[in-house]
Amino acid sequence: MNYLEQLKTYTKVVADTGDFASIAAYKPADATTNPSLIYAASQDPKYSGLIDEAIAYAKSLACDKKDLLHCAMDRLAVNFGLKILEIVPGRVSTEVDARLSFDTEATIRKAHELIGLYEKAGISRERILIKVASTWEGINAAEQLEKEGIHCNLTLLFSMAQAVRCAEAKVTLISPFVGRILDWHKKDRGVASIPAPEDPGVQSVTTIYHYYKKFGYNTIVMGASFRNMEEITELAGCDALTISPALLQQLESSQGELPLKLKPDDSAKMDILPIEMNEKTFRWLMNEDAMATEKLAEGIRKFTEDLIKLENKISALL
Repeated sequence: MNYLEQLKTYTKVVADTGDFASIAAYKPADATTNPSLIYAASQDPKYSGLIDEAIAYAKSLACDKKDLLHCAMDRLAVNFGLKILEIVPGRVSTEVDARLSFDTEATIRKAHELIGLYEKAGISRERILIKVASTWEGINAAEQLEKEGIHCNLTLLFSMAQAVRCAEAKVTLISPFVGRILDWHKKDRGVASIPAPEDPGVQSVTTIYHYYKKFGYNTIVMGASFRNMEEITELAGCDALTISPALLQQLESSQGELPLKLKPDDSAKMDILPIEMNEKTFRWLMNEDAMATEKLAEGIRKFTEDLIKLENKISALL
């Protein structure tokens, strides 16, 4: 078996893309999207039909111009999700507007709107993960949504503080960002590369994985944002990994034995102390972690920038 085939025996493989052809080619269990991926895909003429349908849907609601844009944007995100669900057997992640990252109630409302669109299209909420930034407010929103049977994917996660709070909130899944952690440390250390076993992003996900398994949390750990294949192979055995088409292709082209790296039995033997989490502790630990604070803020800004680009494109068509 190639690396990708072996990885699928250890770990749920998820496609990190808005491109349907790539998803079909690598047969992942699930798929994730975000505003940046949807904006990139929207530039391809082959997806113009999804945009046209979203605009027609919004206009059919006969709402004011501001609401018209929001309705079209929500419908477009769901349109991509619906197409992806025709390909993957499992779930698709659809992201809440990053500008709501510090507004618990608005995040909950937007999640309800997105789930409502999926359910009107005949898709059960069991097949949807609502993606929310791992801010204190975002995690609080996810905690409430999970109680309503709306499953959440907590994204832009860079620290143990975020991971512990998510687990205590009983969110379905977290997406710790491996590559963006590596990016920060390479810049901070002034180096061009860091070996995969010493990669701070890999180490972060490994620590979170063992903490969750040690204390029996059910939240799924899904490593994300990879910069190279070696980061992925170092995390073989993680609950799930969401991987770009380029890296899926590298895995599929690689031969040899892929060792299992992460095992729950190892976690049980580890001397790990529980972390008591509340809002004061969360905010203090985030404040003490320059990398997590900077990358969370940067991630929210980047997703917002791409969302605004997409809004401008849709607004012009409206």
